[in-house]
Amino acid sequence: GKKVQEMDLPELKEAVSICTKCILCRTRTNTVFGDGNENAELMFIGEGPGADEDARGLPFVGRAGELLTKMIQAMGYDRKEVYIGNIVKCRPPGNRTPEDEEMSACLPYILRQIELVKPKAIVLLGGTALKGLFNMTGISYVRGKFMDHRGIPVMPTYHPAFLLRNP
Repeated sequence: GKKVQEMDLPELKEAVSICTKCILCRTRTNTVFGDGNENAELMFIGEGPGADEDARGLPFVGRAGELLTKMIQAMGYDRKEVYIGNIVKCRPPGNRTPEDEEMSACLPYILRQIELVKPKAIVLLGGTALKGLFNMTGISYVRGKFMDHRGIPVMPTYHPAFLLRNP
């Protein structure tokens, strides 16, 4: 079959749907590939699916998703205009943080999504997304400061679920 780096978005979504590269495939209901405008100027990257997302196969559909929608609107966009993806495409059991090996197994998918969507900017939602994309910790130190991913400005910020717990 094709390499991930050669796939278009439909092929990539299909590859994700049958992926067995890590143990998360054993406990998922649905894979959560991504959602939104495939030519978006703005891309959001979260950690991974929770219970609501696993049930529906869509990213950010629970309470954190409602808050994300408000964040997107506050930035002057409609949710349909942006693209939303996650570092891992399967729900970790009990919503635990994804392990390093789970994130690295899944990383080629989000990297290819970024290449295909070609956003003008990326917002990283939370510490796991920061660790997944940049292999670094300390979201509180870098949040609000632009970073660079292959020439694309990246803004790390807190995950909406963190904001729900600490308004």
